[in-house]
Amino acid sequence: MSPGLRVVVYPPDAEGGRRVRVDGEILGRALGPGDLLEFLRRAGLDPDDVRLDSALIEWRGGGPAVWSPDIDGA
Repeated sequence: MSPGLRVVVYPPDAEGGRRVRVDGEILGRALGPGDLLEFLRRAGLDPDDVRLDSALIEWRGGGPAVWSPDIDGA
């Protein structure tokens, strides 16, 4: 990833989708890791070089394994 690029993945909404923002622009709502990688590809990144556990992605409301609105498992 570009060192200056800021990627934020927001907590899951009521339907499990997560809003994705890159450099302040909302790219869309990801329903899973594949959607996220597609958004990042459209932003100019090579999906083969993107690590979802990278410190360059700010995960809010759970990391890359969380795609359900039921974050705490209750």
